[in-house]
Amino acid sequence: MRNRWQPYLFWILLAFLALGFIYPAIGVIAIICMLAPVAVAPFKGRYWCGNLCPRGSFYDHVLGRFSPQRPIPSFFRSRGLRVFMLAFIMTVFSVQMYFAWGDPAAMGMVFINLIFVTTVVGVILGFLYHQRTWCAFCPMGTLASWLSRGARPLKVAPSCVGCGLCTKACPLQLKPQDAKEAGAFTDGDCLKCDRCTAVCPKQALRFADR
Repeated sequence: MRNRWQPYLFWILLAFLALGFIYPAIGVIAIICMLAPVAVAPFKGRYWCGNLCPRGSFYDHVLGRFSPQRPIPSFFRSRGLRVFMLAFIMTVFSVQMYFAWGDPAAMGMVFINLIFVTTVVGVILGFLYHQRTWCAFCPMGTLASWLSRGARPLKVAPSCVGCGLCTKACPLQLKPQDAKEAGAFTDGDCLKCDRCTAVCPKQALRFADR
C-alpha cells in the first residue's frame, strides 16, 4: 500500500529550506534524509525514496506537472556516474563539515546548501527529461540501491501480458514486465511505490510481503 501522505511531504522540504536559511542550525536534521534511505534499504529496498522522501514528493507532485516526461538517459543510470557522484558529494560534504565543525549554524548550513543545490540540479534535469532523473543517480539512493537487491521483490505472475503500463507508471521508468519469465523483479532501484501494481490490468504484479 502506498503511503497516503506521500503527495504532501514536499511541504517538509519547502519548510526546511525556508526556515533553514533563517535559522541555519536546524539544517542538521537533514541527516535523517541522508541516513534513512540506507538504513531502510536492506529490509524494504528503496522504499524511503518512493514513499517517504520529501524531495521525491516534490519531484512527483510539483515538478512532475511541468516535466516533459522524456526517457531518463542511460548515462544517468551508469555505474560510473553513480560512483563518481557518491564520492564527489561525500567528499564535498566531509570537507565542508570539517571546517564547520563546532559551529551549529555553520554545520547546519552545510546540510542546507547541499539539499538546496542538489534539489536545483534535480529541478533542471526534471525540466529537461523526467522529474525523477536526479533519483537515478542520487548518492543516497545509489547506496540504498546497492544494499537493497532482493529486498521486498516485486512478484510478476504468468498472467503478465507485457503491455508496458507498469513502465509508464514507474517513477524511474523501470521495466517489471521484463521479469515475467524470472517471476520476480529484483532491480535495486525499484522505489516500492506500488504505482505499477495499481495500473496492471491483469493484477499480475505484487510485492513479496503480500
